[in-house]
Amino acid sequence: MTYFIGADCIDVLDRSCVEECPVDCIYEGERKAYINPVECIDCGYCEHVCPVSAVGNDRAGDAGSGFLADNAAFFDTALPGRDEPLGNPGGSLKTGEIGVDTSLVAAHEKGA
Repeated sequence: MTYFIGADCIDVLDRSCVEECPVDCIYEGERKAYINPVECIDCGYCEHVCPVSAVGNDRAGDAGSGFLADNAAFFDTALPGRDEPLGNPGGSLKTGEIGVDTSLVAAHEKGA
């Protein structure tokens, strides 16, 4: 099962999921958090603590209206202002806030 963070996290960034994650695989963009699908151990702790129900998994049917693929793209493609993809750095504590988002999230209307 692959976990991802969907649209409900945009401009909320509660960070409960980041604090609960036992393997530090949730990274912060500018407006939203992203789960690294390679580093995630599929424990589901993030899903249970999210106050806005933004965490989903690939069994969700519609895969969160594109957020499953977008979540992976955060790690697999070079983000704006970066020369290469983030990849699998081994934990968000090593990287800190990334400070940019995927094009899907960047294009999402504020307050929507």
